[in-house]
Amino acid sequence: MKLYAYCVSRESEENEAASVLDPLITGVAGSLVRSLKVGKLQVFVSEFNGEGPAVTRENVLAHEAVVRGILKVATPLPFRFGTVVSEIQLKEYLESQEASLLEKLAFVEDSVEMSVKIIWQPDLIKKTSADGHSQERFPKAGRSESERENSGAGAAFLMSKQRELAGDQFLADMAKELAEWLNKRLGSTVRRELAAVRPTEKLVLSAAYLVPRAGLEGYRRELKRACVERPDLRFLTSGPWAPYSFVNIDLEFKTHFGVS
Repeated sequence: MKLYAYCVSRESEENEAASVLDPLITGVAGSLVRSLKVGKLQVFVSEFNGEGPAVTRENVLAHEAVVRGILKVATPLPFRFGTVVSEIQLKEYLESQEASLLEKLAFVEDSVEMSVKIIWQPDLIKKTSADGHSQERFPKAGRSESERENSGAGAAFLMSKQRELAGDQFLADMAKELAEWLNKRLGSTVRRELAAVRPTEKLVLSAAYLVPRAGLEGYRRELKRACVERPDLRFLTSGPWAPYSFVNIDLEFKTHFGVS
């Protein structure tokens, strides 16, 4: 029988309550969740028969429900969905990586992950930019008769390409300013941020913020002000989550067992 691993937390008297989950919360495949103590760590697991769980809505939600249950009373380092290993292997990993895991737990201690995604209309912004600067950058009037005669399909293509490149640069500049604006707005309420900017896509900004639990109200207040300040943008927000984006223990776990 193997174990399905959900997350790791610091073992202490303060977090002792973390070993007692809501009895209504069951693990993947409806299994009972329990904790194993290894040194200064505790890992939350359930028994699993097989190589790995099916990727179904029920299983994914069950995994997340367990992690969120622990998050209520501790700061866990979550495993990615589908982590199945023997008890011996799991204990060996925790023992060998104890110092590293404790360091990661100290980094995210008493913090949660909050997510912000921003959607805009790149085609409309690009068109507005081209219209606003077309006469300045690509003059049509004032050309001589010979210039007009020599301007054929090739010239039209080059001018079109110039407009496209100028529009892409305009989007890139606006997206960068948008990321800097949001970071400045939320900066005082977060410990760390990870942001990806995609200027030419509708989902222009995808950001994760590591926020102290004690500062959640301040973060939400500033985010609400940001939404009001930019009604032209669509904000998709979620959280609190366990700090998935800021501490990746999956890579260490796979490397430890030689899994690529």
